[in-house]
Amino acid sequence: MHLLLTIAWRNIWRHPARSGVLIAAVAVGLWAAVMVIGWANGLMQQRLDYVIERELTHIQIHHPGFPDDGHPWDHIPGHDQITSWLDGHPLVHSHASRTITDGMLQSPVKTSGVRIRGIDVAAETRTTTFHENMVQGTFLDADLSNPAIISRILADEHNMRIGNRIVLTFENADRELTSSAFHIAGLFTSASSEYDKRNIFVRSEDLTEILAGRPIFHEIGVMLVHEAEAEAFAVMLNERFENILAQTWRELSPELSMIVELGDVMVLLISLIIMAALGFGILNTMLMALFERMRELGMLLSIGMSKLRIFCMIMLEALILTFSGALAGMALAWLSLRHLGQTGINLEMFAQGAALIGFDHLIYPFLSIGNFLLMSLVVVSVTLAASLYPALKAVRIHPLEAARDT
Repeated sequence: MHLLLTIAWRNIWRHPARSGVLIAAVAVGLWAAVMVIGWANGLMQQRLDYVIERELTHIQIHHPGFPDDGHPWDHIPGHDQITSWLDGHPLVHSHASRTITDGMLQSPVKTSGVRIRGIDVAAETRTTTFHENMVQGTFLDADLSNPAIISRILADEHNMRIGNRIVLTFENADRELTSSAFHIAGLFTSASSEYDKRNIFVRSEDLTEILAGRPIFHEIGVMLVHEAEAEAFAVMLNERFENILAQTWRELSPELSMIVELGDVMVLLISLIIMAALGFGILNTMLMALFERMRELGMLLSIGMSKLRIFCMIMLEALILTFSGALAGMALAWLSLRHLGQTGINLEMFAQGAALIGFDHLIYPFLSIGNFLLMSLVVVSVTLAASLYPALKAVRIHPLEAARDT
C-alpha cells in the first residue's frame, strides 16, 4: 500500500497545474455548498425560533370553536384548573393566558381591521420573547389609562404617535358591539409586516373588563422544557380536559412545518447538485490522465503488476485529489461560518420583501453535525463513483495494444 500511495502521489503532481486546478475546484465547490446549506439552515432555524418563541409557543390551548370562528364567547372552560395543572407539571417551562378578539382600530386618519390581544405582562414576558420587538415606548407597564402597543407600520399608516388615543371597536361576550379608548404606550416591529398590520396588544385585565366584565381567556400559550414532547403533551391535555383543543405549533402553523421539512430536502438537493458537478470534474481529470498514461500502464501490466494494484492506484489518485480539496474547502467553510455566525449575512436590500413573508434580513448561518456527516458521506460516495470508471478502464488495457497504439 505504501508503494501504491507513493506512485499515486507522484502521478498526481506530474501535472501540478491541472491537479492544482482540480483541488481548487473541489475546495471552492465544497465551500459554496457548505455556505449555501449553512445559510438555508440559519434562515429556517431563525424563522422557526422566532415564530415559536415570540408568537406561537410549543402548544396552544383554545375552546374547540375559537380557532375557526374567533368568537369572544368561545373562551376556555375550566381555565383555572388547566393553569393550576400546568403550574405543577415538570414538563412545562411556562405558560401565558391571553384574551383575544377581532375588532376595528379607529383613528382620525382611517379604520383598520385588527386582532386585539389582551396579555398578562408578567406571564407573557416569562413565556415568550415578544417584548424584545419593542422599538419605542414601554411594554404595557406605562402609567396610562388603557395602554396599548401597536406596530410602527400601523402607527405610520394612522399617523399616530406614543401617547395618542385610539378607539377599538369589537363584539363583546354578550354579542353586542362596544367601543373603548386606549392610549398608545409603545411601538413594536416584528419580522413579519403582515403580522404587524394585524395585531394590537393591550393588558388582559383591561380587555376582559370591557369584553365580559369578568376574567375570560381564549388562549393559553405553553412553552415546554423540550419541544420534542409537544405532540405527546398536546394529546395528554386533550384527554385530560374536556371541551378544549390543544394543538402543537406544527398543527397551528402547517406552512411553517412544511418550510422546515422542505429545508431538509433543499439541503440534500443542493449537496447532490454541487457534488454531481464535482464528480464530473473528477471523472474528466482522471480520464485525461488515463489516456496520457496508456503505454505506461500497459508496461506495468506487462512486467507483472496485478490489475488489482492498477485499480487501487487509480482510485487512490482520485481520493487524494478529492480529499485534499475537501479538507481545504471544509477548513475555509469552517472559518467563514465561524465569522458569519457572529456577524450574520446582511441582506438588507431584500429586507422589505423578506418581511412580507416573515423572514429576517440578517441571517446567521450554521452547519449541524448531521450536515457535516452528510457532506462527508456525499463527497466520499461521489469520489468513489466518479473514479470507478477510469479505474475499470485502466485494468482492461491490453499491454500489446497499448504499446502499438502509442
